[in-house]
Amino acid sequence: MIARLLYRNKVQGVLKYVLGKPESTILGFHNTYSDTDTNLRIFEQVLVFLGFRHASEKRYVHATLNLPRGEHLDNTKFLALSKAYMEYMGYGEQPYMVVRHHDTEHEHVHIVSSTIREDCTQINLSFDYRRSMAAQKYLEKEFGLSSSPNKRTVRELPKLETPQFSPQDGNGVRYYMQDILNNTLQKHKVRSFEELGKLLEKYHIQLKVVERSGRVGVAYGIATREGYRSRFIGGYTVHPQFSGPKLQQLFERNQQSALLPMVKKRLEKQVHTTYKLFRTLRPEHLPEILGSHQKLDCRLSYNDQGQVVNFTIYDKSGYMLRSDEIGRDLGIHENHELFQTEHTQMYMDSRQLALEFQRCLREAFQKTYRDLRYKPLFSEHILKTPLDVLVREMMKSERFLFLKKYLHTDNQTLWKVIDSHYYPFSEKLYTSAINKEKEQLQKKADLIQRASDQLFQHTLDQREVLGALVQSLGVRYDNGTLTYANSRCHQVPVDLGGDLLQTSANHYIPPGFARENEKLLEGLLHGKSAKEIKPGPTALFLPMVFPKLYNAMAPTFRERFDTLALQAYHRYAERMQAPFEKSPKDYIAFFNARGFLDYLLNLGLIFSSHFFRKPSYFDFHF
Repeated sequence: MIARLLYRNKVQGVLKYVLGKPESTILGFHNTYSDTDTNLRIFEQVLVFLGFRHASEKRYVHATLNLPRGEHLDNTKFLALSKAYMEYMGYGEQPYMVVRHHDTEHEHVHIVSSTIREDCTQINLSFDYRRSMAAQKYLEKEFGLSSSPNKRTVRELPKLETPQFSPQDGNGVRYYMQDILNNTLQKHKVRSFEELGKLLEKYHIQLKVVERSGRVGVAYGIATREGYRSRFIGGYTVHPQFSGPKLQQLFERNQQSALLPMVKKRLEKQVHTTYKLFRTLRPEHLPEILGSHQKLDCRLSYNDQGQVVNFTIYDKSGYMLRSDEIGRDLGIHENHELFQTEHTQMYMDSRQLALEFQRCLREAFQKTYRDLRYKPLFSEHILKTPLDVLVREMMKSERFLFLKKYLHTDNQTLWKVIDSHYYPFSEKLYTSAINKEKEQLQKKADLIQRASDQLFQHTLDQREVLGALVQSLGVRYDNGTLTYANSRCHQVPVDLGGDLLQTSANHYIPPGFARENEKLLEGLLHGKSAKEIKPGPTALFLPMVFPKLYNAMAPTFRERFDTLALQAYHRYAERMQAPFEKSPKDYIAFFNARGFLDYLLNLGLIFSSHFFRKPSYFDFHF
């Protein structure tokens, strides 16, 4: 079974389509005065009345349930299937109608309802695709239907070749246009008919705009290989959303979007940054340069003599912006000195080139540091890493290869340039790392003091609890001073009771666990929300690594931690495994199939009862 959801701001057109098919059967109604004999006009008025209570653009839902070819359900079972689906999707108390169509090879029903409740609130539409998939999986088992695909089918755009149609194939032409227009308008934030026409040219679709009595109409036509050109089809005939007035509304929304000024500002900065690198630049090289340096899709415009006169950026945001729209001084004619030659050459002494080399060095330091198995402090890594190791790493980066390509210099000169930037920049980076490490160590010391006083209960094994707290933050304590577990370079005085701490022999804790633990403890102390803390899925496993620490946590804080940790893992699991099952038993089986509960029990972890507070999801029976 495949379920599809569509939302509309008006219901009349949906009802006209659903009830207008000659081969259709009304299976029943729900939450109306009669489940079998409701007056259609009154039903429409009820939905319109509900819709007028809210300003949402998604006031009405049009759902379809489609069976695979060859599978059959009688009217009674299909109605039961439809009602069960609507119940799972949250429409159990809404009025809706179920209509069965017989115009396709596969059996299917249409369901029409409103997303607006009687109290003027709207049904939660968040994650409707996931909830719909979950309902599909469960109902397929309940009604003995074959399984639907776990992933949504992604249709690719047709290849950029002339389509082949026969003059009699009117529907084929229309469906081809629908596919191209739909995908094009989703991918690009088009702002005019001219822009849309340019985007459609490569798919051999021509666009014609006609204005009559102040109203704009649009039509589309296709040319094929055999020389046949389809007649122009009105936009409304192709699809109501592709008519002239609808497209104008879309163009206005894209033009007035608050995102557009931010996109222009960003692109202007990116293009200016690239210009500052070059002494001279050949116009034909601009697309390759902007693509390599700024990851921008740049396309050139030519005059009748074949000369480059302008360029357009096809941005990742979907906007297509000419140079004069981005900034007044970015065009090729406005930068005559830069574009006056046929050669492309970087400016060796430019400030921007120095910044690019520094960025390459920074990335090389960070990459070599990430590759270390046992990490020292970053400042120590900066001191120990020689230049030749960094250069070998830089040679792998696209940024450095881009600079090397357009500098047009030999390796010896390039080495001297890098060497001239290495020492001053490494000193600057070292100083910055030192200051940051000192600040972080002081922050950990303050957190330990506050956490030991507020988060944890005083127990007989208080020394071990404090030892676990210190170790869980990636530091160690010795004779009144706090240092990093992997270095004694920095020290912070802190009074934790002299030699009372009993720490394990292995002081090293993976940095990821230490960061996650510090984030959670800090958030618990300050009463931050889950959105502010942003716990990761690894938070759930912290009690396994530091059992004594979390056994000593005060009940209120432990309850808060349990909720945050499980919610974070739960969101991660749902995102990574979207097609989970719907019933409580199947839902638990989904987690247990991956060793979730058994893994925790085998490690001897005993969670508080607050870990499983949602009986609808976590209804365990052992």
